[in-house]
Amino acid sequence: MTLKVEILGTGCKKCQQLEANAKEAIAHRNLEADIAHITDTMAIIQRGVMKTPALIVDGKVLSQGKVLEAKDIEPLLPA
Repeated sequence: MTLKVEILGTGCKKCQQLEANAKEAIAHRNLEADIAHITDTMAIIQRGVMKTPALIVDGKVLSQGKVLEAKDIEPLLPA
């Protein structure tokens, strides 16, 4: 099963760090994922996100407004 992972944000340093941490967590769990970085403000709002950076996995908002560490992302990923 391939996860659909979205990083929402303008592409700032925090957004880039969240993306790197998500990739690290996914790799550590040996999961496959399609990762997209969404920068369009309207697309972000349509996903119900009001604070960036945000992390969405398989359509579920897992965090917004903070940069999660890889160790904090891992338990949020599906088994």
